[in-house]
Amino acid sequence: QVQLVESGGGLVQTGGSLMLSCAASGRTFTSGAMGWFRQPPGKEREFVGAISWRGGSTLYADSVKGRFTISRNNAKNTMYLQMNSLQPEDTAVYYCAADPEFRPNQMMDYIHVVNFWGQGTQVTVSS
Repeated sequence: QVQLVESGGGLVQTGGSLMLSCAASGRTFTSGAMGWFRQPPGKEREFVGAISWRGGSTLYADSVKGRFTISRNNAKNTMYLQMNSLQPEDTAVYYCAADPEFRPNQMMDYIHVVNFWGQGTQVTVSS
């Protein structure tokens, strides 16, 4: 079993920055992908971005390209989401997820069958 724990959420003003972390425990990832998703108030959960665990290739949603950066530290089994130039529409509960079989594009396409999820962390951007 895999446990994913997000941290780093909070309240920030428009234009500000936050970094989220996702620590994985229970198994050491050597393949597959990890990703970030978010669920704005009253909306469906949506893909933000993902990173392959082995090669580090990344994929981002168009809405965050150029503003958000995903990275990982394999030794710490941790993934990060650096969010810059935050806008009120970025307000959401942010979830990390992982799947040992998926590539980043599959994390985007098959959100409903991604294997492991964290509990989520709230990010609120005030205008």
